[in-house]
Amino acid sequence: MTDAAPTAAPTTPRRSNAVLAAFSGPCLPYAAVGLPLAVSLPAFYSQYVGLNLAAVGSAFLLVRMIDIFFDPVVGWGMDRTRSKWGPYRTWLTLGTPILMLAVAFIFFVKPGAGFGYLFFWLLILYLGFSITTLAQLAWGAVLAPQYDERSRLYGWWQSANIVGVLIALFIPTIVLKAGLGTYEDGVRAMGWFILISLPVTLGLAVMIAPEPQTVKRQPHGALKAWIALFKRPVVRKVLLCDLFLGIAPGITGALLFFYFESIKGFDRGASQIFMVLYFVAGLLAAPFWSWLAVKLGKDRALQIASIAFAVLYGLVGFLPANNFLITAIGLFIAGLPYAAGLLLTRAMMADVADEVRLETGDDRMGLLFSFLSLTTKLGYAISVGVLIILGWVGFDQTPGAANTSVALTTLTALFLAVPTVLLFASAWALNKYPLGGERHAEVRARLAERDAAAAAAASEPA
Repeated sequence: MTDAAPTAAPTTPRRSNAVLAAFSGPCLPYAAVGLPLAVSLPAFYSQYVGLNLAAVGSAFLLVRMIDIFFDPVVGWGMDRTRSKWGPYRTWLTLGTPILMLAVAFIFFVKPGAGFGYLFFWLLILYLGFSITTLAQLAWGAVLAPQYDERSRLYGWWQSANIVGVLIALFIPTIVLKAGLGTYEDGVRAMGWFILISLPVTLGLAVMIAPEPQTVKRQPHGALKAWIALFKRPVVRKVLLCDLFLGIAPGITGALLFFYFESIKGFDRGASQIFMVLYFVAGLLAAPFWSWLAVKLGKDRALQIASIAFAVLYGLVGFLPANNFLITAIGLFIAGLPYAAGLLLTRAMMADVADEVRLETGDDRMGLLFSFLSLTTKLGYAISVGVLIILGWVGFDQTPGAANTSVALTTLTALFLAVPTVLLFASAWALNKYPLGGERHAEVRARLAERDAAAAAAASEPA
């Protein structure tokens, strides 16, 4: 006999803006760690520390390959953790000192450090980064269990991430422009910001934001769980969409400076401003995508955002060369859908975890979020391949270098055409998405009934 359908979803308190702000606070230092890893630190270690550029690239590549395996293991560990304080807050608190220690050694390195030094401390940094960011994502899913509230919470989360990116972009510029020091001093200033803000934002988060407890049973083996989850069509749809959304901006980040300097005739300073405007637009538009997800559903909102992103991004190629104002406006408009992907895929995966717990009895929140982290990292790793392709066609990245027409055409195709196609593909991946608002309300109602029955049974005298 099947259970009768519930008449209403359980009611849970709407989290205040203060709670969501406190929960999102650690995103500021997390984003300030992530951006230098992709942009500043490789050049810092080759130019200031004195490591050979090939050695720097090898260290980062090896660590990123190892890091891909961190997330599923960490997620599996979170799902097996029992703590009255909350498993995710526990992991977040334990991971923070690891991250701080690695930041201190990575950002405050002295000239002459070798390959082993960089490789070891990068490995520790990525471990701490995986623990803390995964714990925060999974914590958010239990903090806001309702379908629409998750769109709101992850909207705050993504906005805080973008603010953190902007802080990381501006700190070295301020140090240089204000005459406070050199580029190396700017990198250290980023390190100080991270080291100070990590414990402060963590403290506010764990004091202000609660972690509701879910009824768990002992989970089964990790490999069996991973295979079972990948067999679910809803999981594959979210992961495929997230992978496409990871590769596309990864290519943009890898080639933005090259494109605007070699194709459009701008210098590095102008290109930096374009990048800032792109992120600012994403920050300003994040609440809109959360609102649209409430109105239309997360999958439909993300499809609209992906298609809009593809169209607006493709139009960047039609911006006139050497026209700063029009290009700045164009990049701002192109960045408006940027935030939708990360915030909505995270909110959707939290809904998937609820359905998995209802149907299997196992809480796989941490493991499912580790899959998302894996696809995002895999997407960015794949996007690095465009640099190899540019090398094959003889592209010269030196400012003002005379490149062949083949090299410039290849750069244009990689920068514009490939991300545009991938963004369209991310919308296609969500066709016939089965877990909308009505289905999730049913899932939450049934979970509440089962959890209440389990709690009542546990309280009965033996």
